[in-house]
Amino acid sequence: MEHHLTGKNIGIAFLDTGIFPHMDFDDRILAFRDFIDQRDIPYDNNGHGTHTAGIAVGNGRAGNGRYRGVAPGASIISLKVLDQYGNGQKEVVLEALDWVLANKERYGIRIVNISVGTTENDYRTHKALIDAVDRVWDAGLVVVVAAGNMGPRAGSITAPGSSKKVITVGSSDMITSAFPISGRGPTRDCICKPDVVAPGKNIISCAIRPNRYVAKSGTSMSTPRVSGGIALLLEKTPRLTNVEIKERLLYTAQNLGLPHNQQGYGLFQLESFLAT
Repeated sequence: MEHHLTGKNIGIAFLDTGIFPHMDFDDRILAFRDFIDQRDIPYDNNGHGTHTAGIAVGNGRAGNGRYRGVAPGASIISLKVLDQYGNGQKEVVLEALDWVLANKERYGIRIVNISVGTTENDYRTHKALIDAVDRVWDAGLVVVVAAGNMGPRAGSITAPGSSKKVITVGSSDMITSAFPISGRGPTRDCICKPDVVAPGKNIISCAIRPNRYVAKSGTSMSTPRVSGGIALLLEKTPRLTNVEIKERLLYTAQNLGLPHNQQGYGLFQLESFLAT
């Protein structure tokens, strides 16, 4: 990369299945909070959270740089809100988001990565999640959320990715592929979503085994790529607001020629996004 940015001193909170202390994370796990079993030592009994964190901030050491994340100097704040099966409760996610608001200065949290979603079957659950991420956004944090893997039908964006304010990320290679699972809009409130798309198919990142990697697919894998890019931008220009960052993200995306409710503004372009 030409920009020599690493995301240093930028904290990313990952709401996920936890985190395994992989070599690629060095000593950058600043905080770990287990909202499922209240354990103190970082762990991940599923693998999803470790994988998403690696995409955003892994330094690639275990693979000699081959599987380096986007922002290999950013700090990790891991909040375990999903169990070993990847399931979670609305109340747990809400508790974790409240924790983020209470601890954002302490850990330098600027970005919240949420590769978690629920369908709209229960409107109250849906609205509670959206209201919660909107509060975090209104507090000045950049909230990046997966579009979900419930596509290709219209209206398949999961909550809280259906929030108007947050940055919702779909998978560029899972929109029109043989398995077009990337969630698409419009939302219940007729908002076009996702905002942007990024690669999400067969992404190789950190595994829950020492020095090992694994491939996973889904919009969960697309989301941390964008979060990592935002960490680099904030290292370069720390005073940018979340609204300015979102505008820049949309403006620099590459139009893929697909309907807006499939691709949003298009494919995330890291170099253009970071360019002045």
